Amino acid sequence: MTAGDPLGFEGYREKLESAREKTSLDDAVLSGTARIGDHPVALAVMDFRFIGGSMGSVVGERIARTMEFAYEEALPLVIVSSSGGARMYEGIYSLMQMAKTSVALSRYVSGSCPYISVLTDPTFGGVTASFATAADVVIAEPGARIGFAGARVIEDTTKERMPEDFQTAEFQREHGFVDRIVHRLELKNDLERFLEFLT
Repeated sequence: MTAGDPLGFEGYREKLESAREKTSLDDAVLSGTARIGDHPVALAVMDFRFIGGSMGSVVGERIARTMEFAYEEALPLVIVSSSGGARMYEGIYSLMQMAKTSVALSRYVSGSCPYISVLTDPTFGGVTASFATAADVVIAEPGARIGFAGARVIEDTTKERMPEDFQTAEFQREHGFVDRIVHRLELKNDLERFLEFLT
């Protein structure tokens, strides 16, 4: 699957071509199956280098299909997120991916396999609001910035100053939004332990 230009947004085709050349990816997510320790999993990994990891129609479709495959094959699901949010070049098509991934996830969680979400820096917008924070276990990297809207937008809206560490992984853990903070080098061991426990 590759993204089109549904709105004829000026410069979007060039951005897509540039991102594909720079990253050697078709879009901002890779998905498939993998093995973590002894555990087969369905896995989706977002890449911020591809237009800020933004969630357009291809990203939403791939993630939804990964969830559907995990459900059909009774596999644990692991998603690694890194995103600035919705892909503005696709307008409403991008925003619809929140609903699509949420519906696919609600079907997946009706089964008995675990979903582990890993939040990297940054994870924002529709990705945070839909699938990235709705997991059995939410893991974040140290210092990762996590939220829906940026701090400036929130401060402008609420007319209040946000705490210095607002929207960091540590702040989110302290407020119950994240379960664990794990350095990338320790992630494989942690995922193995969780998969062993949850399966």
